[in-house]
Amino acid sequence: MAEFVELQITDVAFGGAGVARHEGKVYFVPFTTPGDKVRAAVVKAHRKFCEASVIEILTASPDRVEPECEYFTRCGGCAYQHIAYARQLELKHRQVGQTLRRVGKFPEVPMRPIVAAPHPYAYRNRIRVHVQDGRAGFFAHRSHELIPIKQCAIAKPAVNDALHRMLRSPLRDGDYTLFGEDGEKFFTQTNDAVADALLALVEQTVHRGQALLIDAYAGAGFFSNRLAPLFGEVIGIEENEHAVSRARNSAAANERHLLGDVSVLLAEVLTAHPMGQTTVILDPPATGLAPQVAGLLAMSRPAEILYVSCNPATLARDLGELRSTYRLESVTPLDMFPQTAEIEALAVLRAA
Repeated sequence: MAEFVELQITDVAFGGAGVARHEGKVYFVPFTTPGDKVRAAVVKAHRKFCEASVIEILTASPDRVEPECEYFTRCGGCAYQHIAYARQLELKHRQVGQTLRRVGKFPEVPMRPIVAAPHPYAYRNRIRVHVQDGRAGFFAHRSHELIPIKQCAIAKPAVNDALHRMLRSPLRDGDYTLFGEDGEKFFTQTNDAVADALLALVEQTVHRGQALLIDAYAGAGFFSNRLAPLFGEVIGIEENEHAVSRARNSAAANERHLLGDVSVLLAEVLTAHPMGQTTVILDPPATGLAPQVAGLLAMSRPAEILYVSCNPATLARDLGELRSTYRLESVTPLDMFPQTAEIEALAVLRAA
């Protein structure tokens, strides 16, 4: 028999669930926001916390708004459409700082203001659609049940046009990535406008006059191409051959791109150059740095590191590994993914 509780939501955890405390336990309740009082059903009980789902909003937070998507709460993609955008930004900013303090063990985090998205909806330049039994859609919240969709509120109009064309055609089971324009065979940022803001922020932040920029996890040269005029030499490292080919095609005269594993090639590059005149940009996948990469950087001590992350937890873990030899100068969250629980951040470290 289900257990029902009345809860006052006081915070939102990284991942998107509202947080409440009741009779010595913490409750995580998706699709709530601070100020909500709710009646909730316990979905899963653990020793120190419970997962719950909303049955009824008893008192609505003043930050509650009407979601723009008819699939919200059923589709697993968005977590925050019920929260006013300004409040979303406040929550994400706080989550980054909390995670760095808790996981990275930083007593004080030099947080900078969050960079907002100019378009909180209709910003995604691609979506990933699943097809099962001739139906196309997204997976449901907390499950792999397929929710058929006709429109995605956070996708650009051109992406939805591609979805509409797909839905008019015979559908074979599988996963499909839909683009507004021709798709790439390597990672690119999903939000063009915030990606541009990130690039401008990195350009403003790096030290001028450095002998070398190492762009680890360089992709197609997103940072390298723009920053090449600021450095004597630029070396990109990337394991995707399509991305490296694209980067080489657009490379400046002082820029070269290496194909291979960062864990292997970074050591070779670092040992061949003076660290006091070296800047490193890190933009790893959500899993963060391999342990050998963090250890190598801590030992080699390049003059500055700019770490771009889409996962505050692995960012905090990796910064914690570097804290003995680096000073954390600033952390800037960027809302690359409005309406979702995902957060991008730029951390700047200087050799201690």
